[in-house]
Amino acid sequence: MTSYEARPIEPTALKELRETDDAGRPCVPYTALEAGDPLRCCLRGAEPGERIALVSYAPLRRWAAASWAKPGAYDEQGPVFIHAEECEGPAGQRAGYPFSRAGALRVLRRYSAEGRIVGGRLLEIPAEEERGFDAAFEEAFTDPEVALVHVRAVEYGCFHFEVRRG
Repeated sequence: MTSYEARPIEPTALKELRETDDAGRPCVPYTALEAGDPLRCCLRGAEPGERIALVSYAPLRRWAAASWAKPGAYDEQGPVFIHAEECEGPAGQRAGYPFSRAGALRVLRRYSAEGRIVGGRLLEIPAEEERGFDAAFEEAFTDPEVALVHVRAVEYGCFHFEVRRG
C-alpha cells in the first residue's frame, strides 16, 4: 500500500495569511493558553505560550490559482490556526498523519483537476490510524479523476491537510 504525504499550508501562503487572511481581515496574533489547537503550518498541536493566530484560509482557491483550475462554487474558506511568525514547518521525521486519533471523524473531500468535488468519504479513524488513512487515500486515488483530497474535521468542518496525487 502506498504512503501519502500530508501537505501543510505553503510558505508563500503563510506569509500572506500572517498579514491579511483569505477573507481580507488582518491577522490578529495571540498567545495560546492551552495545548492542542491544530497548526496547519507545521501540522502539529499548539503548545501553551506559543504565538498563534486564527485566520480564514481558502485552500482550494489557492491551489486553483496555481493550477489554473476553476472551482466555481466549490471555492470556500474557513478558519485555520497558524503560528503568528514563521516556523520550521512539519517535523521531518513525523510519523503518521497529523491531527489523527482513533475514533475521531474526518471527511475526505475529493477534487478533480478542474477544482470540482468528485466525491467524498467519512472516515472514522481506526486504531491503526496510518493504515486507515492510507486505505482511504488509496480508495480516493483509484479514481483517475481525483487530483487532490482535503481532510477536514467533521465537528467544525475545519481544513486539516491536503494530499495530492503522487
